[in-house]
Amino acid sequence: MASELKDTLNLPKTDFAMKANLPQNEPKRLEFWKKLGIYQRIREARKDAQKYLLHDGPPYANGEIHLGHALNKSLKDFVVKSKTMAGFDAPYVPGWDCHGLPIEIKVDEKLGRKKLEMAPAQVRRVCREYAQKYLDLQSEQFQRIGVFGDFEHPYSTMSREYESVIARVFFDFWQNGSVYKGLRPVYWCIFDRTALAEAEVEYEQHTSPSVWVKYALTSAPEAIDPALAGKRVNTIIWTTTPWTLPASMAVAFHPGYEYVALEDSGEVYIVAEGLAEATRENTGVKHANVIARFSGRKLERATFQHPFLDRQILGVLADYVTLEQGTGVVHTAPSHGADDFYTGVKYGLDPTCNVDAAGRLHDGLPEYEGKTVFEANQPIIELLKSRGVLMGEAKITHSYPHCWRCHNPVIFRATEQWFIGMESPMQGSTLRQRALDEVHKVKWDPSWGEERISNMVASRPDWCISRQRVWGVPIPIFFCQGCNQPLRSKEADQAVIKLFMSEGADAWYTREVNEILPAGVKCQNCGNQNLRKEFDIIDVWFESGSSWAAVMGELVADMYIEGGDQHRGWFQSSLLCSVGTRDRAPYRMAVTCGWTLDPQGRAMSKSLGNGVDPVEVANKLGAEIVRLWVASVDFREDMHASEELMRRVADNYRDLRNAFRWILGNLDGFKPERDEARFEQMESVDQYMLLLTADLVSDVLRWYEEFQFHRIYQRILAFRTADLSNFYFDVLKDRLYTYPRTSLARRSGQTAIWRIGQALVRLLAPMMSFTADEVWEFLPSVGEKPDSVHLALFPTPAEVLGNTGRLPNQSGESMPAGTEQLRADWERLLLVRQEVFRHLEAARKDKTIGSGLQAKVLISAPHETYSLLERYRDTLRYLFIVSQVELKPLAAGGNGAGLKIGVSPAEGAKCERCWNYSTQVGNDPEYPTVCERCSEWLREIIATSGKEK
Repeated sequence: MASELKDTLNLPKTDFAMKANLPQNEPKRLEFWKKLGIYQRIREARKDAQKYLLHDGPPYANGEIHLGHALNKSLKDFVVKSKTMAGFDAPYVPGWDCHGLPIEIKVDEKLGRKKLEMAPAQVRRVCREYAQKYLDLQSEQFQRIGVFGDFEHPYSTMSREYESVIARVFFDFWQNGSVYKGLRPVYWCIFDRTALAEAEVEYEQHTSPSVWVKYALTSAPEAIDPALAGKRVNTIIWTTTPWTLPASMAVAFHPGYEYVALEDSGEVYIVAEGLAEATRENTGVKHANVIARFSGRKLERATFQHPFLDRQILGVLADYVTLEQGTGVVHTAPSHGADDFYTGVKYGLDPTCNVDAAGRLHDGLPEYEGKTVFEANQPIIELLKSRGVLMGEAKITHSYPHCWRCHNPVIFRATEQWFIGMESPMQGSTLRQRALDEVHKVKWDPSWGEERISNMVASRPDWCISRQRVWGVPIPIFFCQGCNQPLRSKEADQAVIKLFMSEGADAWYTREVNEILPAGVKCQNCGNQNLRKEFDIIDVWFESGSSWAAVMGELVADMYIEGGDQHRGWFQSSLLCSVGTRDRAPYRMAVTCGWTLDPQGRAMSKSLGNGVDPVEVANKLGAEIVRLWVASVDFREDMHASEELMRRVADNYRDLRNAFRWILGNLDGFKPERDEARFEQMESVDQYMLLLTADLVSDVLRWYEEFQFHRIYQRILAFRTADLSNFYFDVLKDRLYTYPRTSLARRSGQTAIWRIGQALVRLLAPMMSFTADEVWEFLPSVGEKPDSVHLALFPTPAEVLGNTGRLPNQSGESMPAGTEQLRADWERLLLVRQEVFRHLEAARKDKTIGSGLQAKVLISAPHETYSLLERYRDTLRYLFIVSQVELKPLAAGGNGAGLKIGVSPAEGAKCERCWNYSTQVGNDPEYPTVCERCSEWLREIIATSGKEK
């Protein structure tokens, strides 16, 4: 009998697998999307919609992807997919940064000495092959984690089309007078032998020698102060770069500081009064007495003797001298510092640089001749000792600029480079000011990004855009062999752009000048037609900063989203390239991501070996887990990641999957066109759950608008746990499993879970892309269903509440009548449920009952609560998941105050079919082991058996 009764139950049935087997099944889903042409289908479906443009910042094509890449691309995918499902046409063109130093260095290592025998075009070919290898690999890996985009037609900085765009943007700057070539001190990597821009410098800890050095005064001391007449006067400088002393041309004093003359053992030393005590401690003149005080202005044009070279040193004034450390006197080497250089310009100092590209010193004394700058430090210190001018010596560990690629310390070195002038005239203003104006028009998320980039733009020097390498786009300028002036010819510019478009920038190295330039082009200065090419290449930040021109043309992106370091990198280079050539920012919104950290809070890096490999996680747990991890974190903050954290995300994934499986299992045979119940026909608990689902939809849609993906993740998980699994699914089981298959009460429950499933699958689709599409295949729909959930639109609250779920969804319907009262009722009922559950748990602990269905609950309630419970009397046993509920009014209190709850064993016997207890089990001779509900239903089930198709 029991097995026969079981056959009358509506137990869940679905082919949607309990085990996801993501590592095995995700590649199959990728193949399905490929055959479907999902990206092209989406574009076609949204072709007439309003555009939303997220422009992809190009990753560097020199290795496999890491977790930072996966975070970045997943976030972009969330944005693009959510905008698509919100009804926008949101194309996504992925791109790659392919030129530059890291790739060329790798090729150098591969080629070795062979490179010296190769022509530049041959070296470039090997670099191109290297970059293409990793571009293809990264493309495959990005698609493996479920990113949609035009991967068949990405942009690449090494493509012919893109190289021509770089040339065009450069010429726009060139023709408006913003580009110049000049001698300036720039960051220089002696290991990679090239100039660096500010964005290519990182600060790391470095230990340097620090020295206090005596410079003897050679001009009249009484001109500074009468008290110094006839005395042996010196000043003391402090530096952490002894190797720059051969280039010392001046000593700088602050015009607003007070300086003192300290006398000790017949010698006088001039230092800033604010650092006099520190100088005493560090130089050994501990008992020196102050014999005079005077302003720093008194030291301008005084002269001093270089500590070891036959050179007069000029006293100069400079506002950058500080009292933070040292002596308040700064030795000035115009060829090795930005401030020093501009001071040198002001005072006419020699800017000659005697340090070569490899960092070796030349044209100096034998003690340091030919040594690299860091090797020269100690010999120079020994030289200072031997000349009797070393006043003090120490080691200092401090923050020091390093090359962002090779991570070696860099130097300042004055060389001729190409620059974009930040003070270049623009629309009655300057490039700097126009860029700042545009920054304030952009929405920055987080908001502190505005101040960060503003400060960087306001204080940055002119942009050094030249590099001394081979792998990149050459600066496409011709020089006159007669007068050495650069050629200015729009005709020549267009010829180069056309050449790069047809043959790529390699043609610069393979074509002669006369093959590039149109006939008759000549120097505008002297008329000479004999021209030569420039062979410095363009800064890769300029290349990537031109990407808007290559991808968007005259359009402006709705969003750029990258890491926090891009305020001085891609955000800024893109801003300057766009403002400098079309007078507007390339983006309306710039969003900043934090860093990926290990559980100890350390930034992930290859050297530490503390990274989480997203490809490995995809192969072990599934790419869906990587995506959900991204969704789980607030990307605006620094984010912790580990394999353990990924496994916790996998647990949450299983919970979500099981919820979908329960919904699908209980929709077996449900056809919305035939079986859907109207809202007013539905059971009150089903109506209430749809209200909660509508709330969920409202929250999630708002948070998608705000890109608050972690809040969506947390909200849906909480909905799944608190509202579905811990409440609604438990309450609904009896009705779905035991009621007649076609009964209105059961169809009401099925309608509710169908609408909930329809909402959840679409709300999760941008983040849980693989599984949502899998669920979509099994989920019933009204009318023709899109082939993929990614072709559907987001649900609306109105749709959840009764818009029949037809796709595409509609909006604007009014709320069903009485829903606010319904919501208020159920919020109070759930409070009562909490109290009942507390008493049931106590009864279980003292062995009064076993399961909840073995219980009878007696509730004595004050008037208002009693009235509420009385209205929902028939629902209470299902709400509390017990067999019987008895209500009694209670005179005192109100609004639940004075509520009394008792639990006792249920009366009667257990129904063999539904497991509820009833005093009427055995009353029906035809079905003696079942309750009165089931006996009635069994007759109905038998009567309707075979009618439903």
